[in-house]
Formats: sequence, C-alpha cells, structure tokens
Amino acid sequence: MATPTLRQLEYLATVVDTGSFTRAAEQLHVTQPALSHQIRALEGALGGPLLERLPRSVRLTPMGRAVLPHARAALAEAERLQAAARRSAGLEEGELEVAVVYSVSLGILPPVLREWRRRHPGVRIRLREYPHTEALREAMAAGRADLAIGPAPSGWEGPIRELGVEEFTVVLPADDPLADRPAGTVALAELADRDWVHYAPDNGLADLLDQVCARAGFHPRAAIRAEQTSAAPLLAAAGLGPALVPANIVPAHFEGALLRPDPPILRTLTAYTRTRPDPLTVAFADLLARQARLGPGVSDRSAGSGPGGGTRA
Repeated sequence: MATPTLRQLEYLATVVDTGSFTRAAEQLHVTQPALSHQIRALEGALGGPLLERLPRSVRLTPMGRAVLPHARAALAEAERLQAAARRSAGLEEGELEVAVVYSVSLGILPPVLREWRRRHPGVRIRLREYPHTEALREAMAAGRADLAIGPAPSGWEGPIRELGVEEFTVVLPADDPLADRPAGTVALAELADRDWVHYAPDNGLADLLDQVCARAGFHPRAAIRAEQTSAAPLLAAAGLGPALVPANIVPAHFEGALLRPDPPILRTLTAYTRTRPDPLTVAFADLLARQARLGPGVSDRSAGSGPGGGTRA
C-alpha cells in the first residue's frame, strides 16, 4: 500500500475548505484533472473513498471525516518543521552537538559557550566529551556530533579549521625548590627522578606526557593517575608530583607554581566537520575562532620569556 504524501493531504484539506474541486484547483494552481488524480491516489492509499462528489459541492465520507483531522495535524506539523528549519538557518533556534576532548571543555570552551548563549539564546548546545583524540575522531566519523574540537585528526577528509596553538605548563607546589626560578622555566629532564601526576591510560594526555618525556630522555614514573584532566593541577599543587597540563585549564589565582617547559610544549587545536557545515555550525566555528584563548597562557602567570620554537605535541 502506498504512503499518503503531504501534497495529497493538502489537496484533500483544500477541497474540503473550498467545497469544490474547481475552486481548490484554482487555489492550489493545478489543473482539476491533476487534483482529481491525486485525491483518487490518496483514496487508493487509504483503502476507501474520502469525498462524495455532489452536483454543486463535495461532502466527506465517514472515512473522510476520520482522516481529515489527522491530515490537518500532519500539515501543521510539517509547517512547524519548516519554520524550525528556517529559524535554525537564521540562528534563532535549533540544537548544535559539539564533541570535544576533556581539556577543551575545561579550558577554551566555557567562555565561548557563554558568548554563544548571549548571542543565540534559542540555540541549544549538546556537549559530548571524550578522553582521547582518537575517541573524538571516531565519534565524529560515526555522526555523533556536528562539530569536533581537538588536536588535528590524522587522515581526516572533511573540513578542518585551525584555531590556534595551545601551550602546556608544568605544575608544582608553591613551595617547591624550583618554583621561584626567575626565568619561570624548567627542562623536563630536571624532573626525571620525580614521581609524576600522570593520567589514566585512556586519557590522551597520558600519551602526550610519555612522548615529551621520552624526547627528554626518560619515562615518567606515576605517583598517581588522574582520570579527569581537571584533577591533575590540583594533585600537583598538593605535592603528589609534577603535572603537565594545558595552561588554559589552570584557573585564575591558582595556588600552585606554573613553569614553562624548556623547550615549550605546544599543541595545535582545530575544529572539524564531516561535510560542508550548515549555518549554525559555521556561526559557532566563527565564534570559536574569535573567542578561543589558547595562549600564551603560562606567560600570563609567570615571568618566563616567549615560547620560541617549542616542541609540538
């Protein structure tokens, strides 16, 4: 059995409203034979006559009277759907799904979301957080979000927009012997004999810490492994060991000491989509590019010099 179309339901409602096939055809800007054909097709799809053709008017059959309210409801719902799409295209209403790695949701994203809310209060943001860059990439490829924010994904075929360079800082207790260095920097090799605040294996920052320490000639021993990125600077400030964290996740007036690794450790963050983005996604990406504060980060809180060439993570 064929499925009734919205056009056929519109034709039925218009015939009933005008009381005439002729007037309905004029209002719908179709020929009367075409209108009659569509009504017959609708009756065939539903399994019985909907209209009784009288000499000067039309009359609904019992089946027609049962069907008409549902036809009007379907047409009204279709109109609401179209209106929602128009409002979304105009950035008035809608929902945007954003996927991020943990550190992004802690650092650069909150002020962006605050500004988005101020500008587009009718557009809801659904946030999905992932511990690892590869988990983020896989979720995005599977269609679980409209936009992903994180390190550049390898082998990604969709559009990628570079947001800027994220700088990392080493966190130590405020009373650590290295905390008062005038230069505000530390070579990771100087911390080789310490136990570190490490990350859980499924957190992408665990891989990053292992990689940069390996380049410095050692493997970091874990005093504790943090599941949540936000816990690492607090644990380091409490004296459990040094931690390597994105500078932008450290809150203002933080009680621990922040030292810039020498050479600096840098990571490029991007926003990426699967296909050509819709107007909502474009608007969010534009705001993200303008509002995201990625660096210099450490230099805002310490007396160190600029990042120079740095080590790309």
